[in-house]
Amino acid sequence: MLTVEHISKRYGPVQALRDVSIDVRPHEVVGLIGENGAGKSTLMRILAGTVQPDQGVIRVNGTAVTLRDSRHAKACGIAMVFQEQSLLLNMTVAENLHLTQEGEFTRMGLLQKRRMNAAARAHLSRVGLDVDPRTQVGELTFAARQMVELAKALALEERTTAPLTIFLDEPTSVLETRDIGILFDRMRSLKSRASFIFVSHRLDEVLQISDRVYVMKDGAVVAERPADAVTVSELHEMMVGQELHAGYYREDRQGLPQEGEPALEARGLTVRGVFQGVDFALRRGEVLGVAGVIGSGREELMRTLFGFLPQTAGTLTVNGRDLVLRSPTEAVAAGIGYIPRERRLEGLVMDLSVAVNMTLANLDVAMSRNIIDRTRERAIAKDWIERLHIRTPNANQVCRNLSGGNQQKIVLARWMTAKSRILILDHPTRGLDVGAKGEVYDLIRALSEDGASIILTSDTLEETIGLCHTILVMRDGSITGRFDAPAGAKPSQVALLEQMV
Repeated sequence: MLTVEHISKRYGPVQALRDVSIDVRPHEVVGLIGENGAGKSTLMRILAGTVQPDQGVIRVNGTAVTLRDSRHAKACGIAMVFQEQSLLLNMTVAENLHLTQEGEFTRMGLLQKRRMNAAARAHLSRVGLDVDPRTQVGELTFAARQMVELAKALALEERTTAPLTIFLDEPTSVLETRDIGILFDRMRSLKSRASFIFVSHRLDEVLQISDRVYVMKDGAVVAERPADAVTVSELHEMMVGQELHAGYYREDRQGLPQEGEPALEARGLTVRGVFQGVDFALRRGEVLGVAGVIGSGREELMRTLFGFLPQTAGTLTVNGRDLVLRSPTEAVAAGIGYIPRERRLEGLVMDLSVAVNMTLANLDVAMSRNIIDRTRERAIAKDWIERLHIRTPNANQVCRNLSGGNQQKIVLARWMTAKSRILILDHPTRGLDVGAKGEVYDLIRALSEDGASIILTSDTLEETIGLCHTILVMRDGSITGRFDAPAGAKPSQVALLEQMV
């Protein structure tokens, strides 16, 4: 009913998808798994009509289609239930279910809410959700909102003659066990009228609900297996693939962390409803990795350590002082720097120059008589351009015109200019090609050798294992595993995955 044939997609130097082929048959659940960065999200965006592939064919019920946008994808029977949810919390359940379809309930220019609410009740009954359609979505539990999303997807039945395929993107990541059971029961009962593509990092759940499973790695499908003929351990191995050579991550330069008082220590660190009871000590010269799937709490932990998400319990000690970081300004004052995963949105001011971006976190270094000295600012930038081998015509070049790897170096240079000795690297090589990644790895090793303390979270386990001295594994907001990762005695990816999923 839905076929993807030889789909490829490239973003600049990054090959996000390469020759991907999958098919979905009537009345089945297809599992789709892979590490972060494997290409699952890009494939979903293509099938949702929001991204166009570079090559390949999509067929719906045997007919080739070009999905121009999300409205066209829905007309072809393809619906998405997103992990982050797409409901508007300040509107009612009925208004969300019929968003953009209000014309069906409009007469003489007036919206007939009674009819719309009655239709919403019928849609909700299909997924077994007993709520008043006049209720604002923001008043519902997350699990109930997930069922509203599913009802919204099933409502496509009335608007298309195409067979219905529903994508579920990490639908269980924040659900309790009871709610997961309810969701799976609904999916099984709905297989008579729709097929599902179930995307999840929880491999036991994938095998529990799926008929077949596709495994993706590095933008390609590397395996397809019947769910009843494969084990969780075998899926682990397929996701991991072949290990990269240790030299790729400069393991020969991985020294020992310094002894003495930790640079940063967390004891029982908690953000209510997000993560809880996090304990670790970060030594000087250490690279500490935090591994976990989306929804595990690792990204939120990173943002808490930089003051974006203030802690609600526990203790955070920085260079011997107990602190509660309520804002990034306080974190910077404590000597902490942050390299965000979205460098174009959070890391750089794209239309300002290299020099201005490098001094943003510590304007004092470029000040003269309370005024920014542009000559001094450019001299500082020129020094870092030479030291970090940043490819730019000059320090006045706007950051938007540089490659991703050079942009990332500018963000690192900013925190070195600010003399930050604790660095939080949130997916530091996301979107970089192999050469640019290697340059970032060199910088991480150089910073570690110089005594900087680094906390790292990455898109891939290979990178986390290769770069780090110590690795914490998070699942469902808690630390589930701790691994020493000295050079020459690294833990296996499978060992980490067993604690992650």
